[in-house]
Amino acid sequence: MSNPSPENESGISLGIEGGGTRTTVLLADKDDKVLASFSAAPANLRLMLPGELESHLRGIRERLPCAPNKIGIGLAGVRLPVDHERLRSAVARVWPGVPCATSDDLLTALEAVDWPGDCALQVLLLSGTGSCVAGRRRDGEFVKLGGRGHVLGDRASACDIAQHTLRALMTISDQSNEWPPLGADILTHLQMNEPEDLIDWSIEATKTELAGVAVPVFRAAENRNDEIAVAVLDRAAGRLAKDAETCADRIKKSGDRIQFVFNGAVLLKNPSFLQKVSDQIRAHFPDAETTPLERPSVWGAVELGRNAKPSPKETQPVDTKEEEPFANWKPVASAPTEQRNPKSLQFAEMPISDGLALMLQEDVMIPAAIEKESAAIEWTIEKVVEAFAEGGRLIYTGAGTSGRLGVLDASECPPTFRVPGDQVQGIIAGGRSALWSAVEGAEDDPTAGRRAIAMRHIESRDVVIGITASGHAPFVWGSLREAKDRGATVVLLCCNPGYRDHPLPDKVIAPDTGPEVLTGSTRLKAGTATKLVLNLITTLAMTHSGKVISNLMIDLNPSNSKLRNRAVRIVSEISGATAEQARAALEESGWEVRVACEGLET
Repeated sequence: MSNPSPENESGISLGIEGGGTRTTVLLADKDDKVLASFSAAPANLRLMLPGELESHLRGIRERLPCAPNKIGIGLAGVRLPVDHERLRSAVARVWPGVPCATSDDLLTALEAVDWPGDCALQVLLLSGTGSCVAGRRRDGEFVKLGGRGHVLGDRASACDIAQHTLRALMTISDQSNEWPPLGADILTHLQMNEPEDLIDWSIEATKTELAGVAVPVFRAAENRNDEIAVAVLDRAAGRLAKDAETCADRIKKSGDRIQFVFNGAVLLKNPSFLQKVSDQIRAHFPDAETTPLERPSVWGAVELGRNAKPSPKETQPVDTKEEEPFANWKPVASAPTEQRNPKSLQFAEMPISDGLALMLQEDVMIPAAIEKESAAIEWTIEKVVEAFAEGGRLIYTGAGTSGRLGVLDASECPPTFRVPGDQVQGIIAGGRSALWSAVEGAEDDPTAGRRAIAMRHIESRDVVIGITASGHAPFVWGSLREAKDRGATVVLLCCNPGYRDHPLPDKVIAPDTGPEVLTGSTRLKAGTATKLVLNLITTLAMTHSGKVISNLMIDLNPSNSKLRNRAVRIVSEISGATAEQARAALEESGWEVRVACEGLET
C-alpha cells in the first residue's frame, strides 16, 4: 500500500514491541484511539540478519492504514549502542524522516505502567518464553539482570521451567524405574508415545516449543498439586524474586519506595505463581508496591514514540565519556588506505599478468615503510619483554582484518613458544563470529571496546596494542582508552601516519603503506604490513624472553608428527646427540625440548 506522508496525519504514534514469541504492533492517535493492532513474527535483533530486520519492518508498514508521525520500537536483543544504531538505521530506511525512539523490550513494558509519585524506583519482572529483570530510578539510572537466552540465562522463564522439569523427570525415572504422572502429561502435550521420544525432540526443539512444556507443568501444579511441578515452580519463583531483589538492591537508596511490575505470560497467566513471587519480594521489601502490568506492554512503545525527538543532522559517534580519544581523530576519508592508487586506475581492465605484477610491485615498498617505524617497534618490544618478565600479558585489540590478524598472531604463540594461552591474547570487535564473517557495526562501538578490555581484567603490567589500518575504528579507541585508564602500556598500530602524534597511546607505530591497489581494501598492503609488524613484536619479544637459543625454538610445543620431527632436529642441533638419542630424551621429558636438551647435557 502507499502510505500518506506524516504531515497528512496528526499525532499518530506507532509502537512496535518484538520478542522471542511474536512482534506486537499498535498504531494510536494522540487520544489513545487505536488505529491498528496486530501481531507479526518474532523479532530478536541478535537473531536477525540485516536484510531480515528491514524486511520485517517493511511487512509491518504494509499492514498500517496510515503513516505514523513518530515511532517507538523495543526489540529483544537490543543491548549495546551499536544495537540501537542498527535498529534506528533500519527504521529510517523504512520510514524516512520519522522520529524514532529505540529500546529493548523491557523498557517498553516499564513505559506502559503508571509510575506512582511516591516510588523512586521501578523494577520490572518479565517472564515469558525468556525472562529478565530490569530496574530504573527517576534520575535515569538503569540496571538489568538475566535475559541472556535460555542456555546462559532466562532464569525462571518458561524455557527454564521446562528444562528443569524434563531433567527432574529423567532423573526420577532413572532412579525409580517409573515414569511420573507429570511426565505422562508432557508426553500427551507433545503428542509422544514414550520418554525416549523426548531425546530427538530436545535436540531439534525451538525455544518456543521448549517453552510450551511449561504449560502442563503449571496445570499439574494447579489441578492436582503435583509434587514435581510444585517443586519446580517454587524454585522458579524463588529465583525470579531473588533477581528482583538483587536488581532493586543494586540501585536502591536509603528511604526509596519501590514498585515491582510483573509482565510476561508465565506471570500474568498464572496468578498463583505471580502471588508466590510477590509474597517473596514483599518479605524482603515490606513497603514495596507489586502490580501486574494492566495494559499491553506495546503501549509503552507507543509512549516511547510520542517522546521521540527528530534526529540531529550531525550525530556524534561516541558518548561524552568517549570524547577524548576522538578529539584528535582524522576523517577516515583522509587516511592513505582510503585514497585511490593512481597506478591501479585501470585495474579492472588489466590482464591478470599486469595486475599480478602491479600488486607485487606495491608490496615491495612495505618493508621500507615498516623500517621507518623501527624505533617505535623496538620500544614496544622492550615493553612486551618487561611485561612478560613481570607476569603481564600482550593484548591485541582490533576490528575486521586487523582484529583477525591480532587473533592469528596470538593463537600462534602457544605452539611456537609453549606459553600459556592467555599470555598473548587477541580481541576482535564483534567477538568470536567476527573471525569468519562481518558483524554489522561492531567496529563502531567504543563502549564495547571498553567493556572487552574490562572483562579481560587488564592491569598496569599488561601491554595493549590497538590495531586499525585507517586509525579510525572506534572499538579500538575505546579499548585503548580503557587500557590507559587501567595503567597498561598502550600502543596504536595503524597505517595512517596522521596519528603519529596522538596523545592517547604511549607509542604509535604507523607505517605509511599508501593507497591500496584495490581502493580501501586494507587486507592487502595494510594487512601485510600489520602481519609483519606483529611477527616482529612477538618473535623478538619471545626471543628476548629466553624462548630461543641461536635461531632455534627451544620451547616449541610438538603437538603433531611434523613438529615432533622438528623437535628431534632441534635437540640434536643443540646437544650434538643423534636423532635416536634426541627422540629418546624427548619421550622421557614428555616432549619438552628444553628439558630434553638439559637432560642430554648432564
